[in-house]
Amino acid sequence: MAGQPEDLEEELKTVSKNLREVEAKIRILQEKREELRKRKDLLADTISLQKSKELGSDSKWDSEDYPWYPKLSQKLKDVFKISSFRPNQLAAINATLSKQDVIVIMPTGGGKSLCFQLPALMENGFTLVISPMLSLMEDQIMTLKSLSIKAEMFQASTTVQESAEIQKMMIDAKSGLKLLYVTPEKLAKSKRFMSKLQKAHSLNLLSRIAIDEVHCCSQWGHDFRTDYQFLSVLKDMFQNVPIIGLTATATTKVILDVQKMLSIQGCLIFKSSFNRPNLYYEVREKPSSQKECIDQLEDLLKHRFKNMSGIIYTTSIKDCEDLRQELRKRGCKVSGYHAQLESSVRSNVHQKWLSGEYQAVVATIAFGLGIDKPDVRFVIHHSLSKSMENFYQESGRAGRDGRTANCILYFRFADIFKLSTMVFTQQTGLRNLYSIVDYCLNPTDCRRKMIASHFDETWESTDCNKMCDHCENTFSAKKVDVSKHCLSLLKILLQAFQNDTKLTAQMLIDVWYGKTSKIKSVNVSPPSFSRETGERIVAFLLINDYLKEDFHFTPYSTISYIKKGPKGDSVKSGEQIAMLVRDKKCDTGDSRSKISSDSTSSKTTSNKRVVETTENSKCKRSKLICLDDSESD
Repeated sequence: MAGQPEDLEEELKTVSKNLREVEAKIRILQEKREELRKRKDLLADTISLQKSKELGSDSKWDSEDYPWYPKLSQKLKDVFKISSFRPNQLAAINATLSKQDVIVIMPTGGGKSLCFQLPALMENGFTLVISPMLSLMEDQIMTLKSLSIKAEMFQASTTVQESAEIQKMMIDAKSGLKLLYVTPEKLAKSKRFMSKLQKAHSLNLLSRIAIDEVHCCSQWGHDFRTDYQFLSVLKDMFQNVPIIGLTATATTKVILDVQKMLSIQGCLIFKSSFNRPNLYYEVREKPSSQKECIDQLEDLLKHRFKNMSGIIYTTSIKDCEDLRQELRKRGCKVSGYHAQLESSVRSNVHQKWLSGEYQAVVATIAFGLGIDKPDVRFVIHHSLSKSMENFYQESGRAGRDGRTANCILYFRFADIFKLSTMVFTQQTGLRNLYSIVDYCLNPTDCRRKMIASHFDETWESTDCNKMCDHCENTFSAKKVDVSKHCLSLLKILLQAFQNDTKLTAQMLIDVWYGKTSKIKSVNVSPPSFSRETGERIVAFLLINDYLKEDFHFTPYSTISYIKKGPKGDSVKSGEQIAMLVRDKKCDTGDSRSKISSDSTSSKTTSNKRVVETTENSKCKRSKLICLDDSESD
């Protein structure tokens, strides 16, 4: 029989109280469980990394005492026409021939491809090469066939008959097939191909699996590709087949993630220094006028880089086509290269560039140019890269022959948001983009030192040897408190919110400078310094979380609006925001590093840079990143 209402209510209170106590204990236990899980993962990662380092540090891998070394050395000279190994190449080759799983991290131009191409000639069967870039595959296939090495590839234009012939070679020990290039999409989507691969494995004809650009396997990588996740099945399907993963860019977090994903935890890791001492790094202000920008590129092609080969990277296919057309109108021997071109057209452009008929290729940074042309003397970024990793790889296409080459990056505030709307859906897209923005905004630090820091290396400015625009010149810096400017911007954003109005970065700056009446009744005085300085401040506040991008979809595009960031509230509590700026009292000497445009003197000067004097050139390049005492008020 039910009790009295008063008793039931009392029991309900007691049960509710006990339930709250139990739920509180559960939350504590769940938090403890999560903490223990993180600790467990950290310990496992630490053990895996230590094991990899210990294995990789063993000097035996770099030894010439292996039974295959005489034949290996002979093929290096006879087939590849190379007299000696570069750092870590022999170690990686010995390891993979010993059936060890290996991750190889070498700078662009460090000779990664030899680490799987040469071993492929040492054994029966073929090496499966998984690569994300058709252009890179085409380039390597052309090179290998010129060396009389049997190499094939699958791509969209491969006919049914060609496909059948290649698959027949995969299971024929007498076919002589040594390297087979495929995209990760081919593995993930073609059951017929996977069936043939398993058949080849059962016949002992699959000698190894090479995964190029292996950082794409990691969701933390700058170029994560969904179909790379399919590669997680490879170790289980082909247990006795060694895996060799190769990349030019990978942080510790990415390496650990790749090892887990491929089930090769604790595998050997060979990591070479990221420093490319022959590359000269330079950041320039990008003109707001398209004509002025084209003028500068034309001048570079016709004078500073006359008779030299190079690449110009752009953000979009439209930019690629526009630049190509404008430069060709001005008599520049260039052509375009992007994903929407027919395969035959891309191959034709590639060949004409390799032969020197085209001085430069204008290419989208989204598609990239996976090439191995040794005499690239310049790489120009018409706009930002998506990340430091992308920038390092793209600029690393230059100077593979070891001689001096120039890497010029054009920076403009508006390009940040052009790219952010493209990458914000990726897990680390925005943070990766902001890393390259920080690189551009830094007023004095050695460019190499910044690159090294990003890749967990430590370099001194002396390692640069004045091979960047900051180290070549004497600059001094000072800290400027920009907290009051941040407060002004936050006040504008608050007023916009109250007016139910959203502001893009450019609109925010327009309101700040009093150039628009879109937001009324804002008690903010327009700054006295230049708009370029204002843009730099906004960019600094954005990448340091005082401001934040807010993305909204429209039927035709994605728009980036600005709102208060996670650190925005701390400014109100009196926190000072110190921004490092270049002191205008610094040396504004007008020397500018260049490579001699005289082809004869280029040969004789080798790695020595030639300096020309250009009136006011340094002032033009430094306009964006100078802030004098009056401007800091």
